[in-house]
Amino acid sequence: YPGPGIGGHCIPLDPHYLSWKLRTLNYQARFIELASDINGSMPALVVRRAADLLNDKRKSVKGANVLVLGVSYKRDTSDLRESPALDILHLLHERGAKVGFTDPYNPALKLEDGTVLKRKRFAPATLRAADLVIVVTDHSAFDYDVVARNAQLVLDTRNALRRVRVGRSRIHKI
Repeated sequence: YPGPGIGGHCIPLDPHYLSWKLRTLNYQARFIELASDINGSMPALVVRRAADLLNDKRKSVKGANVLVLGVSYKRDTSDLRESPALDILHLLHERGAKVGFTDPYNPALKLEDGTVLKRKRFAPATLRAADLVIVVTDHSAFDYDVVARNAQLVLDTRNALRRVRVGRSRIHKI
């Protein structure tokens, strides 16, 4: 299943090493390089999709309240290494969005420009206050029925809301 990008310490890096090593032996690893390019472009695709959804609601990214659910690179961990959520938050912040996040495993994080974000409480009021909620990491601690009932608009990059019954018209995928 496609998602918002890949992270961690080995999956994004090890294929680059393999590709480099193969080039030293006069082989070309086009598939590895293509996969890397696609995975690397996913955060920007998520941000473009977010902008399109906001535009459809006559809302600009600039000034929009965007809440990211889950910032670690993998569900049910606190590991932020190479997390696509960091790129998504950074790109949205660069475009003028008022970004926030909630994650049961990470109380705070720092964006590339040094901006420190503190975790927002996962609560109906927090979800309602966001113009757009983006599910980036599908932690099992999140109650996705609560998300569907309270968020104005949801971009689900992990298919986490596939089983919810209410609010289906407000849920979109990449």
